[in-house]
Order: sequence, then C-alpha cells, then structure tokens
Amino acid sequence: MYQACIFDLDGTLCDSVESMAYCANRALRELGMKEASLADYKIFVGDGVDMLVHRLLHVNGDTRELHFAVLKEKYMEYFREGCLYHVKPYPGILESIKELKRLGARLGVTSNKPHANTVNVIQRVFGEEVFDWIQGQTEELPRKPDPKGALYTARMLNADPENCLYIGDTGTDMKTGTAAGMYTVGVLWGFREREELEATGAMAVIEDPMTLCEIYQNK
Repeated sequence: MYQACIFDLDGTLCDSVESMAYCANRALRELGMKEASLADYKIFVGDGVDMLVHRLLHVNGDTRELHFAVLKEKYMEYFREGCLYHVKPYPGILESIKELKRLGARLGVTSNKPHANTVNVIQRVFGEEVFDWIQGQTEELPRKPDPKGALYTARMLNADPENCLYIGDTGTDMKTGTAAGMYTVGVLWGFREREELEATGAMAVIEDPMTLCEIYQNK
C-alpha cells in the first residue's frame, strides 16, 4: 500500500466554485466591471488568487492590469467572510476518506487557496481530526504546479514522495504530482475534463471517489 494521500481542495474535495464566484463577482461589481459566470470560474480558478485576478482583469479588457491591487484586495476582503459560501464535499468523498483512514492512510491537503482559508474550509467541512496536514498557499511556498508545497506536505506526513498519491482535478494538479514524483490521480467530478488531465500527466483518471481506496491498496 501507499503511505499517504495528498489532495487538492477546490474541485477535488469540495465543490467550492460558488464561493469564489460570489466573492469575485462582488468585487467586480464594486469596481464597475463585468461579472463572470460559474462556467468561467471553473476555468479561471485553480492557480492561486493572483492568477484568478489576472484572468478576470483580462476578460474585462484591463490588459495592463491597472486595477490588479484593488481587485485582489477587495476579493480577499470578501473571501475572508465568504470562503464557505455554498461549499460542500463532493458525493462519496466523505465515505472515501473514512475508508482511507481505516486502511491507515495519512491524509494531507495542498491547495493554491490562501493558507488561512484552506485551513478554515477543511476544518469546517471535514472537522479538525480528519486530515493530518493542511497546506495552503503562503509566501514561503510557491503555488502549484511548483512541487514544493506537495513535497513539504509529504514531509509533514512522514511519507516518501514515491509512496504518495496526489489527487486533483486540473492540469495544474497533474503537473504538481508528476513533478513531485508522486502517483498522480485525476478526478472527473471537479472543474476540468479527462483530456486535460491525461495530457498533463495523470497516471489514473477516476469517476468515483471510492476508487481511490483501490488504488491506495494496489501498490
């Protein structure tokens, strides 16, 4: 069996796109800019706050990003209070995590969501005792697809990278897990399609969270 499972958060553990859309659109409205749709946000998110703001400005025609600082500040202000807006675990995730814990897996999270928000969402949705390490984006650790965050989480879990599953829903996640030397699993219940996951290094692509338990045991 593997030693650990390291999960992405948004689009993998939790359906959270509404929270990001709600907060970002609120900030865009305040600045007199065009709001984006939920379908847009499924493409825009996953690469950290700076990249989300960058993409929102460009679709609004601000290619020089003159409003970058103010839009990011307003988004972060609203996200502090709205990061749990309509957030819920995907069907089957709770059962899968419970079974992985029973099998002895060490469980971690590595997300491009700001660290405080990552911890808040995980602990509010799953409780404080489920995940052994939670890592969001900080100034000390570069955002994914740089593998440093995933490797740091593996160290905190006392697990060798080659004995870790890295589970995510985007090409950014697949690149992260591959660069970290982990077995990379793409999930189809999140924000992106099979083609993106396979093209960016997924070693397995799954439709049912319980399949993780089979992969975990089959090393």
